[in-house]
Amino acid sequence: MTAPPPAPRATPPTDSPAAPLRIGNASGFYGDRFDAMRDMLTGGPLSVLTGDYLAELTMLILGRDRLKDPARGYAKTFLRQLEECLGLAKERGVRIVANAGGLNPGGLADAVRELAGRLGIGVRVAHVEGDDLGRRFPDALTANAYLGGAGIAACLRAGADVVVTGRVTDAALVTGPAAAHFGWGDGDHDRLAGAVVAGHILECGTQATGGNYAFFGERARRDLIRPGFPLAEIHEDGTSVITKHDGTGGFVDVGTVTAQLLYETSGARYAGPDVTARLDTVALTQEGPDRVRVSGVRGEAPPPDLKVGLNRLGGFRNEVVFVLTGLDVEAKAGLVRAQVEDALARSESRPQEVRWELARTDRPDAPSEETASAVLRLVVRDPRQDPVGRALSGAAIELALGSYPGFHVTAPPGKGAPYGVFEAAYVERGTVDHVAVLPGGERLHVESKAEAPGDSRVPLLPLAPLAPLAPLAPEDLDQPPLPVPLPPGPTRRAPLGLVAGARSGDKGGDANVGVWVRTDDAWRWLAHELTVERFRRLIPEAAGLTVVRHALPNLRALNFVVTGILGAGVASQARFDPQAKGLGEWLRARHLDIPAALLEAADPASAATTPPTEVLP
Repeated sequence: MTAPPPAPRATPPTDSPAAPLRIGNASGFYGDRFDAMRDMLTGGPLSVLTGDYLAELTMLILGRDRLKDPARGYAKTFLRQLEECLGLAKERGVRIVANAGGLNPGGLADAVRELAGRLGIGVRVAHVEGDDLGRRFPDALTANAYLGGAGIAACLRAGADVVVTGRVTDAALVTGPAAAHFGWGDGDHDRLAGAVVAGHILECGTQATGGNYAFFGERARRDLIRPGFPLAEIHEDGTSVITKHDGTGGFVDVGTVTAQLLYETSGARYAGPDVTARLDTVALTQEGPDRVRVSGVRGEAPPPDLKVGLNRLGGFRNEVVFVLTGLDVEAKAGLVRAQVEDALARSESRPQEVRWELARTDRPDAPSEETASAVLRLVVRDPRQDPVGRALSGAAIELALGSYPGFHVTAPPGKGAPYGVFEAAYVERGTVDHVAVLPGGERLHVESKAEAPGDSRVPLLPLAPLAPLAPLAPEDLDQPPLPVPLPPGPTRRAPLGLVAGARSGDKGGDANVGVWVRTDDAWRWLAHELTVERFRRLIPEAAGLTVVRHALPNLRALNFVVTGILGAGVASQARFDPQAKGLGEWLRARHLDIPAALLEAADPASAATTPPTEVLP
């Protein structure tokens, strides 16, 4: 027999201190480590366990799922995880909050109830909806507003044990539980901003505990074989400590937290539906092993509009990769390109877009055929399927016996596959019906009391400098002050990554590259050396694009936003690395003149020469 549902939990009074809220994360994307939910529930104490399953590409995938079956549209793996872990969460008093509802949060909530009934576990299930704006954007496959955490907070205040949502901001999975636990209101900007920063650090799972970390080689390899997922101890004043369960892999330090803070952000103001968090006010302190305190975060009113993510079907794409082995690679590439272009020109259905890329992965006197080979990649796109299917197949494969010596391809082109394009729109927040569907079925319309910052936003706060400040030029008045440049001295040509870390990611068709250093002297050099012009020279793909540099002195960091480098977003697969995941590592691998003193400080043993690339066995 199913146990009766528990009574709603009371919200702590705002005039008395509340215990810290211990929030963990068990998913950074749809497809993350399946057993992370169980590991987090059994690894140590938690108050709330969150799961982030949604990304721009995920919404497109779920949209195509929904086309096949209107009852779907949510992350199916979440249900399978709950089948193993729902009883454990109930037993330990851990509430679960996840955006796994995707395009169908109500359907997922019903499925969770059915699962709980089948397992005989008495849990109260609620969900948040209202983000689906498909009726306003009928030509889009998916159209979803990014909601804040108010609906989640309402569900938790009503006693929900499990809350599933559609499209909310990643940080809302933390701001909602924190607001419910501490009794914060819409005007508690600094406290909410602290929770937003904590949520941003947690959202990508093990990226905060050493995963994808630039300086991974400084830790023993065993630390990263299976990094633990992160958690945040959030306090009533909005400060937090980022940590992980004892005994789990990976590591948490100021560097790993800095890297995640820079991920998929832009300037000092990190705007969201709950609050605008000031990233230039974040202070990070290593409090102990695997414990980083986040404090000083200031907040401002959220913007008056909500962002809406739109996914559309952009057409069809196909590709073929020609392998060019041995001598005369450039000439071989020129021949096959001319042959394919001639065949496409004579075709009645030439693809609308034809793109070639030659990657010189070959090396002289190579010890294996693979290392003696380069690849020539041809990508075609068209609104119709035939031009990227039969037209490309005929043009490419019919050359097999009449082209360059050693002709072969990695795989023959198929019929062509549909691809998506992403764009962002904005709507007035008051026009979006943000609804919390409570455990008893009551529908609570979350009232937005957000104020529009407009011209009332305060100027960027002056921060305690990490190094002496240089005079500001007139064109820099809208940027925070930079440190006095490092005095001239001997330099050596070396990779940027010997002294700087980086992390990069995608936002629609744009990419960001956050670059940070770990000492005051390195910051004095980086802030003046890595200009937009220098960035464009190091990343030639950005030469003709808009690049905006944002300085974050408190983090000793620069953040570059490159507009349009990813075309129409990840699903359009416009470049070799469609999500810009490796863009920061490419930048770190580029060589420039670095002060010898910085190289010596970073690695005294290798300061005189550029070290070889480390290859792990």
